[in-house]
Amino acid sequence: MACKGILSRLKPLTRTHVQSDSTSMMQKHLTSSYRHLILAIQIRHMTRHRRVKDRSKKKRIHHLEIATERYKVVAKVLAIIEILKKEQEQVMPLRQLEKYRQQINLPKPYKVADFIQKSPKLFEICKDTRGALWCGLTSEAEELMEEETKLLEQNNEKTVEYVTRLLMMSVEKKLPVDKIAHFRRDMGLPSNFRTEWVHMFPEHFKFVRVWDTDFLELVNWNSNWAVTELEKKSMATKDNLAICNPGELCLPFPMKFPPDYKRVSQYKGQIENFQKMAYLSPYADARGLTPGTQEFDKRTVAIIHEILSFTLEKRLVTDHLTHFRRELVMPQKLMRILLKHFGVFYVSERGKRFSVFLNEAYNGSELVDKVPLVLWREKVLRFTGYRGRMKKIIDSGTHADDDAVFMDDGDEEMSYPFNDDDSEMDVATLHI
Repeated sequence: MACKGILSRLKPLTRTHVQSDSTSMMQKHLTSSYRHLILAIQIRHMTRHRRVKDRSKKKRIHHLEIATERYKVVAKVLAIIEILKKEQEQVMPLRQLEKYRQQINLPKPYKVADFIQKSPKLFEICKDTRGALWCGLTSEAEELMEEETKLLEQNNEKTVEYVTRLLMMSVEKKLPVDKIAHFRRDMGLPSNFRTEWVHMFPEHFKFVRVWDTDFLELVNWNSNWAVTELEKKSMATKDNLAICNPGELCLPFPMKFPPDYKRVSQYKGQIENFQKMAYLSPYADARGLTPGTQEFDKRTVAIIHEILSFTLEKRLVTDHLTHFRRELVMPQKLMRILLKHFGVFYVSERGKRFSVFLNEAYNGSELVDKVPLVLWREKVLRFTGYRGRMKKIIDSGTHADDDAVFMDDGDEEMSYPFNDDDSEMDVATLHI
């Protein structure tokens, strides 16, 4: 492997700089760890709810579990690249990268160094004069980053619209910047979102500080944007254009169920009644709704549907949704809504953090509509050692071993841990 680029960038880094950087990074790491610990305590009740673990095996969707793992591999790679880009010379001691395990979201016992070595087309590793290993980006990785920057700029118009619409859905017409930042990668926001991007569109929103908390506040209400993605699709196809009261919607949600889930017919009447019920638009004032009612729950489904529609891959980490419960008037037990309406959403419990998918947006494990940034991420995935081969499923419907996704590096294999999984199946559309 050619290491001249990394070695040349190591020269300006004196021992003093390395030590000072290490001390600074350790302080940041401890502060970040403490913040994540507090957050983990707050969300533990939701993410480890027994209803998720006790969910019927027949509600598992095999293809979307594959999509989850693909996303995780790309997310880890992009996290490492972002860490390296923040360094002065875009190189870092390999040992120091282990301190970012939580940010990279790589579980033990797997090592960051092992993960990096499985993607030699993106990362190169070299020794300095003292024998210490350093990690930097390859020329291919640098070209990919330049391509992403251009795509993010091209996507700016859409991201401005989606952030504005998030503000329009909120009760106070403002949201904490930290909470929106959780959607940064999912919505295609740039890395300078907090520092620069939030100040670039004063005609739509403004940056304000209230009691040491940074907010984005809506400046102008745009009636043309107060139309849900579901409404846009219905208008385009001229389907289900029922007349409702102002501020209400009468559109049914597209549903997909596992084909072998036989109890769908048992609940067909309840599903039909729910689909026919009018509900408040996500852009209407919901402060008068009573929590726990069907009207309240259906509006929550509409809110989640709209937010997922804003994302590049029509999926989100469930914890990020819970951060907006108060601002968007959603129930405390949000997981109950996601699991109850599993025809609209699918919750993957792979790993420590659950993900929620918009079922209608996928055909098998592939997105139906792929924007350029999604195609770019697939390109990044091809530069990794990801093979995506699943271990054989025996005839009884259970896995001989836990699922694993492999990274290819010659004849070696590296598996990523899944939670135990049982019977999984394809997706079929239910026509009601």
